[in-house]
Amino acid sequence: MAGVGADGGGDTEMGGWSELLNTSTKLLEQAAPTPHFPTLQRNLDQLEVLSTKLKAKTIRAEAPSQSLSATRLLAREGINAEQLTRDLKSFELKTTFEDVFPSEATSVEEYLQQDDWQKEKRDFLQSLSRLSTLPKRNTNLAGGLSRYALMPSSASSPQASSGLPAAEVMPIPNKTIIDSKSSVYAGVVKDLNDARGRSLPFSPATAFRAAYESLSLDATGLKSVTMQKVWHLIQALVGEGLTHRNVSTKMSLVVGARRHLEWGHEKYIIETINSQPALAALGGSVGNLQKIRAFLRVRLRDHGVLDFDASDLRRQPPVDTTWQQIYFCLRTGYYDEARQVAQSSRAAYNFAPLLAEWITTNGAVSSETALTASEECEKMLRMGDRPGRPGYDRKKLLLYAIICGCRRQIDRLLKDLPTLFNTIEDFLWFKLSALREYSSASSSNVASEGLVPYMLEDLQNYLNKFEPSYYTKNGKDPLVYPYILLLSIQSLPAILYLSKEVGEEGYHVDAVHISITLADHGILPEGVGSGQKMGVMDACAEADSIIWQYGSIYLRNGNLDLALEYYAQAAAAMGGGEVSWIGQGNADQQRQRSSMLKQLLTEILLRDGGIQLLLGPSGMGEEGELKKYMMDWRSRQQFLLEAAHRCQEAGLYDKSVEIHKRVGAFAMALQTVNKCLSDAVCALAQNMLDGESRAVALIQSGNEILETARYSSEASVQDKDLISEQQIILRQLEAILHIYRLARAGQTVDALRETIKLPFLHLDPQSSNVSVDVFRNLSPHVQACVPDLLKVALNCMDNVRDTDGTLRAVKSKIANLVASNMSKNWPQDLYQKVAQCI
Repeated sequence: MAGVGADGGGDTEMGGWSELLNTSTKLLEQAAPTPHFPTLQRNLDQLEVLSTKLKAKTIRAEAPSQSLSATRLLAREGINAEQLTRDLKSFELKTTFEDVFPSEATSVEEYLQQDDWQKEKRDFLQSLSRLSTLPKRNTNLAGGLSRYALMPSSASSPQASSGLPAAEVMPIPNKTIIDSKSSVYAGVVKDLNDARGRSLPFSPATAFRAAYESLSLDATGLKSVTMQKVWHLIQALVGEGLTHRNVSTKMSLVVGARRHLEWGHEKYIIETINSQPALAALGGSVGNLQKIRAFLRVRLRDHGVLDFDASDLRRQPPVDTTWQQIYFCLRTGYYDEARQVAQSSRAAYNFAPLLAEWITTNGAVSSETALTASEECEKMLRMGDRPGRPGYDRKKLLLYAIICGCRRQIDRLLKDLPTLFNTIEDFLWFKLSALREYSSASSSNVASEGLVPYMLEDLQNYLNKFEPSYYTKNGKDPLVYPYILLLSIQSLPAILYLSKEVGEEGYHVDAVHISITLADHGILPEGVGSGQKMGVMDACAEADSIIWQYGSIYLRNGNLDLALEYYAQAAAAMGGGEVSWIGQGNADQQRQRSSMLKQLLTEILLRDGGIQLLLGPSGMGEEGELKKYMMDWRSRQQFLLEAAHRCQEAGLYDKSVEIHKRVGAFAMALQTVNKCLSDAVCALAQNMLDGESRAVALIQSGNEILETARYSSEASVQDKDLISEQQIILRQLEAILHIYRLARAGQTVDALRETIKLPFLHLDPQSSNVSVDVFRNLSPHVQACVPDLLKVALNCMDNVRDTDGTLRAVKSKIANLVASNMSKNWPQDLYQKVAQCI
């Protein structure tokens, strides 16, 4: 009990323990001795240790109430909890591939309602998959690394090239995703600018897609829409290497979006065939139609013998797959095969010419063809979905609706058959295939027949009714929304959305380079989207702003080379893209590009190293980068003169002088030198330490300019006159500097003598006291030095004895000079000094 304190609380505790000890002793005396158990004696410390051990054993033996409840619930259902625990220890969950947007509905509302639980399930499984594929941590390497060290590397290895996660051997990258994207994309931008500058062909979408794929960022496939898929869509939209004849730019974008979806479906049917090769029975056939039939063998495996596999027609009639074959050929992009099936089938005899026209005209069928298809749709819709009618005959209805392209028929079809599509990609492909471009030439015929076409704006309005969070599942799948926008030819909203996604995935970096691609192809104005009141230049200005802001990051970090590359693309975006490089844009676009290019190049020129980059070691840009963007000598000269003026306004006088020297504007360069020299001389008069060294450097610079101008062939007679004027000013300022030096060195007599000798002040005591306006022809730069110069002269006279009245005469002239220039508001101390001397 030695540890108990001596206070009142301790006494109370001591009493309690003593009472307990007495009670225990009495109980022990009353207890009958037991021969089987020896008598044990324990002190209080030993009892405390034993009680602690007993308590710990009791806690381990008790199960939480939740665990007990779970065990009872499992037992009530006939499940052995212990066996379940053992099974779960060896149980492994893996994610499975599913199509994008799995849905049993044909509308976005129903898709979002029915598919929520599937998305939640997928996200849960993917989260488990992420845990299982993380590399094992190397304590010697990963201890000081950031979370980016666990991301897949783009290094070339068997594991990386296979696209499978290499958990054990995954190399630790040295760059973040953003750094990696920025690096590979910047290389493409350089190549693009070089090609455009030399009028060489270049496909930016193809190059950017290849650059992105080289990073292998989407190897794990955790997102339903990846940036790799987005880049393929961009490539399809711009149609690099392809030409869409007889269609507008907007419809060519629609065709490109449709081609992308067809490419995705081709991958799907090949995966389906490979998943069940025996059932597909493709064999050695590699033709497109053979692939479709192999796919149908898997898809229609429960429908019986298909017509193209039937060997004995006398037995049970085979399943007619004509419409299935035509539809899936079109859905997969096999247009020739679709036409072949239609022409060779009696069931599609009347449909074949309609299909041929649709394929030939890229969907712009005649009003007569649309009317014929519309009547057939009406007939099928009136018949309805009768019992016993095969569900796949609906493909015939879809095909006729595509040929028809009528808004009323399409809306009715989707309303009457809400489970018509398995995925939203099928839904979008159908809508893109059915839509038309409304033209005034055909409007009268269309209106008279009641065939109002389904247009791109109808699709955009429908999709835009829903917030981005609906598509992205509140950010879980962030690329779904911009993917939908791009598929519906709303490229500018897609870019703006991506540019705001600033995170570790670097989607804002992708947005910049998507902007460059679409701007280079000159298609941004077509992708503004519905409900957006933007002109052509507004869309271009949005892209220009995104690209410029990205390039300015390099500028702020001192990477002028890359800043220049992106600034060139920003200006090109204002000029309409590729056409602006060769002067084929309209006058307004050329003017906008020129203005923007000058503004952006000036930003670079004003930075340290900017002159060297743009102009090279000498000249006006013949040896630098400026010649790539301004090939005309006169344009470069005008640009540099404007830039030099901007430098003066910004107080960057050294750059202004250098640029004027490069242009051959030596008088302007000297004028700037004289302005700075005047400031330095004034600073020296105020006893500022750096004034003299700065002034000496400026005088040397001025002498070098004069020497260069003397041997320059670019200076005209008029220029030489201006140079002579500036040379006089330079020498006047130099003389004032010399006086200040003498005064500071204590050589007051010499300083006074040099001051009196200055011709522009008229202080010679031997001259007459005629009133002279000394400032009439005096440079403002020299005028600024006069007040301090007069004060220096008066101070010097205070230290010199006037033996012959000369100093009194000089003082009188100074007083007259000050009195005649009272309006100039000179410093008050000068007036006081003059008053003292009179």
